[in-house]
Amino acid sequence: MTVAVEGAAPKAPKGGRGDAPRPGLFARTKLSYEKHWYAWAMVAPVVVVLGALVLYPLARGIYLSLTDANSQNIGRTIGVNEIPDSFSWVGLENYTEILSGADGSFWPHFLWTIVWTAVCVAFHYGIGLGLALLLNRKLRGRTFYRLVLILPWAVPTFVTVFSWRLILADEGGILNTALGWLQLPQPAWLSEVLWQRTAAIMVNVWVGVPFMMVSLLGGLQSINGDLYEAAEMDGTTPWQRFRHVTLPGLRSVSSTVILLGVIWTFNQFVVIFLLFGRTGAPEAQILVTWAYRLGFGQDPRDYAGSAAYGVIILSMLIVFASFYRRWLARNEQSAA
Repeated sequence: MTVAVEGAAPKAPKGGRGDAPRPGLFARTKLSYEKHWYAWAMVAPVVVVLGALVLYPLARGIYLSLTDANSQNIGRTIGVNEIPDSFSWVGLENYTEILSGADGSFWPHFLWTIVWTAVCVAFHYGIGLGLALLLNRKLRGRTFYRLVLILPWAVPTFVTVFSWRLILADEGGILNTALGWLQLPQPAWLSEVLWQRTAAIMVNVWVGVPFMMVSLLGGLQSINGDLYEAAEMDGTTPWQRFRHVTLPGLRSVSSTVILLGVIWTFNQFVVIFLLFGRTGAPEAQILVTWAYRLGFGQDPRDYAGSAAYGVIILSMLIVFASFYRRWLARNEQSAA
């Protein structure tokens, strides 16, 4: 005989709602589709395009990086004859050869890519911040100056790079002609290693500064002007206001644009490729252009080595972005 205790909540019977098992992934997906089928329909084209343009090439590249595929043993069609693949599976051999330095190319190009990225992003941010501070002031013709400074970003990159090739040509270039009139040395911008790297940095800085300027200008305009007025009333100097008001106010924008700048500059294929061509300036090639050269700029084409370079580049950027975001999160927590 069961005695009911006054004030005690009755227990739910076994097999009731409280003990109902959680639906599985397939059941939850089916329920979500039935409830939000229109959202799935809207997202489906994007998923298909990403799968065709990103996921499949990525999976194919990872697969090829584990083989010895090149232009001589990969399948192809010649007329009505179809030649099947004849490459072999080699596992991590390509990665071992690259990372151990046995190929003689990875580490020199890796070090130059790090220098290239650091110098370009530093110039992008420094010059962009200076121009943003200038354009944030009330001055006559400010709209005109903004339009002029955005032009390098608005003009197609290939037009910009080809224009710079005319300017930097070793013989008959606009810059060397002007230096000759001034009786100054005329560097071989497109033929000597040091000047090739300098020219690449100059062109990339020209291309990348407008993005930084526009982004930082938007960040400056979002800072509350009362903070500057309060700091000025406290007798602070312009440098102190810049250090303690402007820079903290730009922290979120700066962290984002620097991360994007590093990723874009690390993978800046267009500037190097168009400035020096497919086979020129081997010492000035960064990792991504060197990977392209392995796969499409030599005979036989080393598809496996090029794919391995691509996977390594992607892995490095993922690791960098992960550590960078964690470092920013820790700094924000400590600042708070």
